Amino acid sequence: MGMVRLKIREFAADRGWTLKEVSDRSGVVYSTLRTYARSPGLATVDFTAILKLARTFDVMIEELVEVVQE
Repeated sequence: MGMVRLKIREFAADRGWTLKEVSDRSGVVYSTLRTYARSPGLATVDFTAILKLARTFDVMIEELVEVVQE
């Protein structure tokens, strides 16, 4: 099973946002966002959350998601 990492911290840092601000702007629950941001690799991720985050950061999903293990 593949694993992915979301580049939330990198995009938030580029914009000077905290994870709380990202949560507020995206509508993704803070505890979920924090889990995604801290994890070195996830087997499952809510696609709706990825879509919301990509829109919030104004990036393509492919830029937000990094495959860490196939």
